[in-house]
Amino acid sequence: MGEFKLEVLKTMGTLITTAFGLIAALAWNEAIKALITQFFKAGNELTGLFVYALIVTILAVIATILIARSLAHYGIELPKE
Repeated sequence: MGEFKLEVLKTMGTLITTAFGLIAALAWNEAIKALITQFFKAGNELTGLFVYALIVTILAVIATILIARSLAHYGIELPKE
């Protein structure tokens, strides 16, 4: 297979995987918002949003650290942009 075809397949695979990741993230977004809404009544909507943002931020930081450590184990570094 030509180099161009391989690059197209690689790019398409990345795009499709990213799209599925986005769909999963949106589904989790709605599920977590619904869960937090049950704990914070209508008057505390802003508090619920901040709690949600804090939880998502903490999870994102933990996931990033775990991924970076796993990649470092194999000698792969994340881009420093």
